[in-house]
Amino acid sequence: MTINCKGQLIDLATPKVMGILNLTPNSFFDGGKYNSGESGESEMLSQVEKMLTDGATFIDIGGYSSKPNAEFVSEEEELDRIVPAVQLILKHYPEAILSIDTFRSGVARVCIEKGAAIINDISAGNLDNKMLEVVAKHNVPYIMMHMRGTPQTMQSMTNYDDIVKEMLFYFSERIHKARSLGINDLIIDPGFGFAKNLEQNYEVLQKLQLFEMLELPLLVGFSRKSMITKSLDISSAEALNGTTVLNTIGLTKGAKILRVHDVKEAVESVRLFNKINF
Repeated sequence: MTINCKGQLIDLATPKVMGILNLTPNSFFDGGKYNSGESGESEMLSQVEKMLTDGATFIDIGGYSSKPNAEFVSEEEELDRIVPAVQLILKHYPEAILSIDTFRSGVARVCIEKGAAIINDISAGNLDNKMLEVVAKHNVPYIMMHMRGTPQTMQSMTNYDDIVKEMLFYFSERIHKARSLGINDLIIDPGFGFAKNLEQNYEVLQKLQLFEMLELPLLVGFSRKSMITKSLDISSAEALNGTTVLNTIGLTKGAKILRVHDVKEAVESVRLFNKINF
């Protein structure tokens, strides 16, 4: 089970870690931490260096917060946030494998042209009908997440008769569309916290192994999310231990990529998981 990132084959038989780099002022955990200017650039590069040193295989860069009820950001502003970061990171760390967290085809295209290797789309192409065409044209791996609506509306769209069955149908349809356009490397993300209430998040986690029937690598993102903080009545700053617990459960149920804020701890989880599985 491999994906091709700019000619480099990444083997996902051994789970990998994706470090999160938010360039938004309003992300739920680290919003505004990497502002523009020399100090912001220095902090950003230090964080990227730390994540790579701690063992991240991928760095996921986002310029549009997808938290519930997130403020709208124009495509121009999203590009202004992301493109300089992509260029700066690859200047200092040319071997870094950068993933771009965007649902906009225009942002995806520009970032790929600037050297990004993966597109991570919270909408699986449903919010921009040109996204799949851009990914196919540039032949990059594509992460497709399950979500209903938009970040502004998704929390009002949690009515399911059978959530996992409906998610599997959703992914089957999106996979068929992507394959019809010639996209080779696909990764699926169940979208914990997206158009799902607390109980639904844990139902999806409980049945996570069912997604293996899609025969694609599975990415999970639990990092410091409300499914942890609400369950334990803690803040996101206190949610590292809970994140590690859910990451470990995810690994036992087939996850191949852990998308996290805290790379070192996630890599340790993978290393210990591998002790009993390889």
